[in-house]
Amino acid sequence: MIVVATLGTVAVLALVLWLLDDKRAGQIGGAVSALAGVAAVGVAIWAALRQSSGRIRVAGTGEAMAGSSGAAVSGLSVQSEQSAALPDVNVEETGRAEATGGGQATSGVIL
Repeated sequence: MIVVATLGTVAVLALVLWLLDDKRAGQIGGAVSALAGVAAVGVAIWAALRQSSGRIRVAGTGEAMAGSSGAAVSGLSVQSEQSAALPDVNVEETGRAEATGGGQATSGVIL
C-alpha cells in the first residue's frame, strides 16, 4: 500500500512539474525536495527509536525434539544474564517439545 501511494504521489508531482513553466517548476521542485529530505530524516529517527524497543514475538513454532543430554525448545530460550534486558516478550502457540534419554524439553519460554 505504501509503495502504491508513493508511486501515485510521484506521478502526480511529475505531471504538475511538467505542466508548469521552468521557473515555477524549479521553485516547486526545490520546495518538494526540501520537504522530502526533512520527512526522510524524521522517518529514520522514528524507525531507529521504534527498533530499539526490545520487543520479541515468537508465535506458531514447530516441533522440537532432543535426545540424551540435549535440549528441545519450541519457543524462546534466553540466557539468564540477558533476560533482564527484555522489556516485552510475547510467546504464543508454541509447538510440541519432546526430549528422550535425559534431555530437556520446553514448549514456551526459558529465561
